[in-house]
Amino acid sequence: MRVSPLGLIALLVLAPNAWGQAAPRGGSTPAPASSTSAPDPVDLQDIRNFSRVYEMVRQAYVEKVDNKTLMKAAITGMLAGLDPHSEYLDKEGLAELNEDTTGAYSGLGIEVIEDGGTLRIVSPIDDTPASRAGIKPGDTIVKVDGKPVTDENVDAMFKNLRGDPGTKITLTIVHENSDKLIDLPLVREKISVPSVRTREIEPGYAYIRISQFQEDTAPDLEKKLGALIATHGQPKGAILDLRSNPGGLLTSAVAVSDDFLDAGTIVTTKGRLADANMDFIAHPGDLLKGAPMVVLVDNGTASAAEIVSGALKDNHRALIVGRRTFGKGVVQTVLPLDADHAVKITTARYYTPNGTSIQAEGIKPDIALADLTVRKADSSPQLITSEADLSHHLANEDGSSGKNINNDGSAENARLATRDYALSQAMNVLKGLALNRPAAQQPAAR
Repeated sequence: MRVSPLGLIALLVLAPNAWGQAAPRGGSTPAPASSTSAPDPVDLQDIRNFSRVYEMVRQAYVEKVDNKTLMKAAITGMLAGLDPHSEYLDKEGLAELNEDTTGAYSGLGIEVIEDGGTLRIVSPIDDTPASRAGIKPGDTIVKVDGKPVTDENVDAMFKNLRGDPGTKITLTIVHENSDKLIDLPLVREKISVPSVRTREIEPGYAYIRISQFQEDTAPDLEKKLGALIATHGQPKGAILDLRSNPGGLLTSAVAVSDDFLDAGTIVTTKGRLADANMDFIAHPGDLLKGAPMVVLVDNGTASAAEIVSGALKDNHRALIVGRRTFGKGVVQTVLPLDADHAVKITTARYYTPNGTSIQAEGIKPDIALADLTVRKADSSPQLITSEADLSHHLANEDGSSGKNINNDGSAENARLATRDYALSQAMNVLKGLALNRPAAQQPAAR
């Protein structure tokens, strides 16, 4: 299977000039270089076979194929045979990569992986045609504009997903664990996606949503969270929502992790080249000043989002709640060939602070949640629900305060649970953590 960028990348991309540099506020030190493998000279017979196959295709293939097309196919095939994330980038591919890292592009707003001749959704981006249409992580695209996706046309079908703003496309999808075909008419948009949203979910509790890791994600987080704190005061706790976050830039993941840590390792990368071996260390400056955190994850939480989850989990800074993450634990570097061509190649594996590789396994949540929806139970009206409903009950000494004793928060909890079950459960966990926090560490009242 092969990953293709669409809307944003589920990759950890390091520009060549970034090797050996620290991420903003992150700090990094080179890790020991791995040993150099023994020489492996190219077998002359392999070179002869390649040349013979090349000439056979040029002379005998049913249609004439020019040399440029053949060479591009050879390079593409060589990289595709390595892993799902290495690929050859032409001018169009480089432009898409640039769009992905800046968060501005024209399309549907989904991350797609090619898997056995099919197009499978890794995750939709918030507030895009894909997310508004109900596309979910794990969905499979089986038709594009009524034409079935096959091994032969999967690349062309993928390219059709992008297009000019305002143009229409119909995707036929199948949800995970379902066999029902669903037709979704969509309209492509010019999408400029801010990667960070913040709000006060309840008095004293912050909600932080990061949908991808772009160049400006960490500064945007610091600005928006700072504004939220200036308005509502230092929170008693915060939820960091990384569900359906397909990843992005390694440096952004490091900087975001550092925003919530005062010390400790964030992530370690190890590869064959000395420059691929790095340790990223946190610096003092926790934006939440130690307030409890819950990180929400699911099977669409991938790559850079898993780096943040792993850093906060292993440093005992946050509880991870939700479903097992995607399991992409490798780093890609973009190596330019010339002004219009480059190779994106996997150069390292990354390890969480505990030294764990999450490659193909993901991060197991501390508190697992099934992918559920809930509805409010039907119940008949009750005439007596408390002592206050009984005739001749004694009044409370403070009853003159006019308090609404029925406003216990359960109605708000029910509304949140029916809208977003996982988020409501994360809130319950967060409140428990906040209540258990020593009084000396509680934020001052405003």
